[in-house]
This record gives sequence, C-alpha cells and structure tokens, in this order.
Amino acid sequence: MNSPLNILFMGTPDFAVDSLDSIYRSKHNLCCVVTSEDKRSGRGLKYNSSPVKDYCINNKIDFIQPNDFKSNDFLNQIKEYETDIIVVVAFKILPKEVWSIPSIGTVNIHASLLPNLRGAAPINWAIINGLKKTGLTSFYINQGIDTGDIILQSEIEIKEDDNFGSLYEKLKKKTGNFILTTLECINKGFRKSQLVTTKLLSAPKLNKKNTRINWSNSGIDICNQIKGLSPIPGAWTTLKKSKRNIKIYDAIFHKSVKNKDYGEMFVFDEDKLMVIVNDGLIEIKKLQIEGKKKINAYDFINGMKEKTIKLN
Repeated sequence: MNSPLNILFMGTPDFAVDSLDSIYRSKHNLCCVVTSEDKRSGRGLKYNSSPVKDYCINNKIDFIQPNDFKSNDFLNQIKEYETDIIVVVAFKILPKEVWSIPSIGTVNIHASLLPNLRGAAPINWAIINGLKKTGLTSFYINQGIDTGDIILQSEIEIKEDDNFGSLYEKLKKKTGNFILTTLECINKGFRKSQLVTTKLLSAPKLNKKNTRINWSNSGIDICNQIKGLSPIPGAWTTLKKSKRNIKIYDAIFHKSVKNKDYGEMFVFDEDKLMVIVNDGLIEIKKLQIEGKKKINAYDFINGMKEKTIKLN
C-alpha cells in the first residue's frame, strides 16, 4: 500500500477546488493551503475571498495568504510543515525558494497535454487553435515554464460545440481523481522527461491584442477564437463609425466564395446578423455592446439604424 504523503496545497480559483477537496478527503495529510490575497472587486470595491479560501474556511483547514513569496517569514512557515510535496493548481509562478522546499518536489496540474500549450491560458488556446483533443498533465516544477518531468497525463476530446466555458468545466471535473492518481504515481516513482519532437503551440496570457478579432482571417479561425474566448474574456471588435467595442460570444461560419469586403456587418433574411470574412460569412448569434448587457443577434438587429456596419 502506498504511503500517505504530507501535502501543502497552493491554488486560488474554483478550478483548484476539486483537487483540493480530493486531497482533503484522501488518506494523505493536508497540512496547509496557500492562496492569493483577497482582492477588491464589484461596484463597491469590497474585498472578496477566493473559492479556495472559502473552501478552507468551510472545512476548517489552515491557510496562508502571503504577500511576499520570498520573505523569510513565509519560507520558514512553509518549512515548519516538513512537507513531502507541494501541489499547485491554477496558481502563480513560484520562485525556486518555494518549489525547492519539499523533500519529493513541487507538482503542478496543467490543463493541456504538455509539452503542447505551455503558458497561462491553455484551455482557451486549445480551442482557438482548433485542436481536437487536450487534457491534464501533472509534472514536477523546475526553473522553466511548464517544462518539468511529467508524472501523468489524461486526454479529453474537444467537441465541435465546446467553448472555453464548457471545456473548462469538463477539465475541472477531472482534476479530483487525476490528482489522486498522480499521487499514487509519485509514490511509485513515475516520471519522464518532456520530449519535444514537433513545433509546439503556446498558450500565452490573454490580452487586448490577442483577443481582438481580425476579420481578414479565415472564418473557421475566427469562430474558433470566439469559442475559445467565450464566455470570458470574450473576443472583441470595434464598430468603426461609433468607435464602440462589442464582444461576440457565439457565431457560426458559412463557407462560400472569396470576399474582399471583409469586416462588413449586415442583416440577412431580416433576422440573421452576418459579417463578411475572406472565405464566407460569420453569423453572429450572441454579442454585447460595450457597457450594455449581452443580447442575441435579433435584438441587435432591431436597434440597427443602418443597413451595413463596418467593423475593425
């Protein structure tokens, strides 16, 4: 029988809660949890705690919210737990002073099949890149970004109707069992180097530039971008005349002949909102004007004052 491990857990968003819950309910010893500091948000800018902190409070688990991961006070506090392993799920990049503390090592759960899609947003970029499968990888943290030895991988199919939100939930549900199997593999000494044999896709942090729609791209690429950024943060474009930004959350591509006037939005058959792209038409189903609520295409059409609108 595998030996119970002394584990310190690090995570912040709800994606980390299932794996935290599995460790807490397992034979292993969860000695403490590290999570991010509370952040101000909302209209009143009130301090809000993370889902991981809320879980700890509800289950009376010790937790730490450091503001300096290199401070002697924090490092000494971690060392006092004499952990075998630190488990990291959806957390910030750790300095070597932290990840080198445990006797066995520090393990991260990454939402892609490494070495593909290293980086901050692997779930989004799996869909944006039009991949047919992705998954989870557990690996030992080292000085690189998502480059350490792999412990375990688990595949999942990306379906045609998946967007970021649905794929996020599917992967999140797998993390609970996945972390426990990872811990079994660690006890057995499983690990292998990441072999890079082909050109890799990256998963950089999402920003204003890489979430903006380029209407000169192919219709499939644009639809993949929209799905990969829905429901958050949303693929966006600008109404050229009013200079107002809109986010597009759902769209369908209709392939046809090559077009020159890409980026022109118009109404088709009185109830379909279309945008010309270079190899067909994008039918917009759901969108949001900056500062307004999300609406369906028909509601947007009812408010249109012009027959065509140029996007850029």
